[in-house]
Amino acid sequence: MSEFDLFLEELGGVKPLKSSPTYTATQKKNTLTEEQAQQRRENAERSAAFDPNPLATENVQLVDPDELLSYKKSGVQDGVFKNLRLGKYEIHTVLNIQGQSIKQARQNLYQFIQDSHKSDMRSLLIQHGKGLHSKPHPGLLKSYVNQWLRQLDEVKAFHSAQPFHGGSGSVYVLLKKSEEARLTNKERHQKRGANG
Repeated sequence: MSEFDLFLEELGGVKPLKSSPTYTATQKKNTLTEEQAQQRRENAERSAAFDPNPLATENVQLVDPDELLSYKKSGVQDGVFKNLRLGKYEIHTVLNIQGQSIKQARQNLYQFIQDSHKSDMRSLLIQHGKGLHSKPHPGLLKSYVNQWLRQLDEVKAFHSAQPFHGGSGSVYVLLKKSEEARLTNKERHQKRGANG
């Protein structure tokens, strides 16, 4: 007796199940009314309008790939800015956005500054590259970084890095103290004054 015959013998008492109707999934056509389509567009525009990222992507002033970036807000002491420019501050964290799209870099830079500020990291390094071969203009991402850092309230100053930190393809960034750190510092000085 073959294996197949043994198999059939074993199935001898088995009765087939009654077949039940088969259901097939049919793809529902996307039949939005014009009113529903308009509502979707308005919702998408509204959610885009609530983007907390203030960094503008239009009207960027182009900078040369080898140009040194330099910026300081009023109130930043000359000695502090000089130390930043010379790379004398300990770098607390680094962001590398080289090769990223403008959209990606915009989001990553904004989030990096926000997170660093909340964590009370004051001295940062951003590696943006020179963009010698970027399209449609050389130095495009570098130009945006130059514009974006000026737009952020948390940024007190920035300057192109020293050669050992990437030169004109990177930038040192000095952030202001977080509100929490300022309050802690204020309390410390008040206690010192009360004890003195």
